[in-house]
Amino acid sequence: MESLISTKSLDRGARYEEIVPQIESLIKEESDFIANLANVSAALKLALKDEASWVGFYLVKSGDLVLGPFQGKPACVRIQMGKGVCGTAAKNKRTVIVPDVAKFPGHIYCDPDSKSEIVIPLMRNGEVLGVLDVDSSSVGSFDETDSLYLERVADMVVEKLP
Repeated sequence: MESLISTKSLDRGARYEEIVPQIESLIKEESDFIANLANVSAALKLALKDEASWVGFYLVKSGDLVLGPFQGKPACVRIQMGKGVCGTAAKNKRTVIVPDVAKFPGHIYCDPDSKSEIVIPLMRNGEVLGVLDVDSSSVGSFDETDSLYLERVADMVVEKLP
């Protein structure tokens, strides 16, 4: 796939309905999980360019979340489980939507311009393998629609992880 098609005039759910099958096609035949994570983060960044300032993955390594492929500004490299939004989502094994990161106790400011965030754990057999993290420079950028579709993307990614 050389380019992704995303119609910006569609509502958010319709845009996800358009982009999610393209992401699935993008990673379907590739077995390298780093390549897949890179392409998924790039595709989501393109599709969510009005909402997302940063899209990427953190992977569990030696009990911490370690930066993986991403699109956006340089990021924190290592996050402890239970710390910040990413560590909280991983520890609690559930998606976390933060409408205003300034009101989230213990938020880690990797990017001072980040105002809202959604983090989806990558789960297999009850074990957290990493997280999908999406940040926005606007307050209140993410909702249950994002959660629904980004969880689908996370499930696709987990199927490709070793």
